Amino acid sequence: MTYIAKPKLHHPHLTCNAIGFTRRDYEGKISTLCAGCGHDSISAAIIHACWELSIEPHRIAKLSGIGCSSKTPDYFLGQSHGFNTVHGRMPSVLTGANLANRKLFYLGVSGDGDSASIGIGQLVHAIRRGVRMVYIVENNGVYGLTKGQFSATADQGSVSKKGARNTDVPLDLVGLAMHLGASFVARSFSGDKHQLIPLIKAAIAHKGTAFIDVVSPCVTFNNHAGSTKSYEYVREHNDAVNPFDYIAPRAPITVDYAPGEVVDVQMHDGSLLRLRKLDTNYDPSDRAAAISYVHTQQLRGEIVTGLLYVDADSHDLHQHLNTVAVPLNTLTAKDLSPGKATLDKINAALR
Repeated sequence: MTYIAKPKLHHPHLTCNAIGFTRRDYEGKISTLCAGCGHDSISAAIIHACWELSIEPHRIAKLSGIGCSSKTPDYFLGQSHGFNTVHGRMPSVLTGANLANRKLFYLGVSGDGDSASIGIGQLVHAIRRGVRMVYIVENNGVYGLTKGQFSATADQGSVSKKGARNTDVPLDLVGLAMHLGASFVARSFSGDKHQLIPLIKAAIAHKGTAFIDVVSPCVTFNNHAGSTKSYEYVREHNDAVNPFDYIAPRAPITVDYAPGEVVDVQMHDGSLLRLRKLDTNYDPSDRAAAISYVHTQQLRGEIVTGLLYVDADSHDLHQHLNTVAVPLNTLTAKDLSPGKATLDKINAALR
């Protein structure tokens, strides 16, 4: 196999972010995915989002499982921490890493096969525990590495490239995430960077479980007439409920819209989500209404995208467990030993 490396030299006039990094500093290796794969567009969106947020690459930990989607962390954030787990086991490894070092930003990248089939139990428990992470599912409805079989997210009635019709009811991952208590739930399309980039930025700023389902067409096995995960189908059936802007704490805040057209959501770090509602009745803070709306539009053949639900007052796993503010992996034996007097009091209280 011929390996093509990216040149290490950077053009001297590339734009730098607030900490002096160019976008090239957030890239990884050259992608080996099929030309036109939606996953590469997601990688580009992650690169752009992290660069705009001015996060030092070494403060990010990216984890994945197995599949085309789980290969993509090799193509972005080459200077960050990374771990490629076994099939479907990424959420538990991410949970352990998060408990050990809460100072990193955790990015879990998975696919519809990795998350909706073999790894669904792992996904369920990571969400219900409130692990602070950005969990991105690169959803194409097929098993690309094993030649295009339907995955658990393939829509009932959709047709494969070979002409077979899917008879199974699909799993709706955004509905599942909302039911399980995820405090930030969104869906986007790999071909819409203007929506996807601010979604990723807002998810990184969110304190809690941020789940993003990204429809990402497989150009080899699932981009034909009859597919409901193709570029053409998604563009024709996209129902974007709330295009929005992510405003970092250091940026000036101005209001450019008439009352009733904008909803501002304050994030934990002082940043702001400014939602411009296309459907004036849509409320992203109402979990039950969001679940109902997504389901209703799904029955109409529409793919609802945008920020579907957010809880600005969410808590993460460390708050649930009342852990100390410093990373647990920095605690020494002296920090962890309460001393004989304290142990005697604890034992006496249990008698």
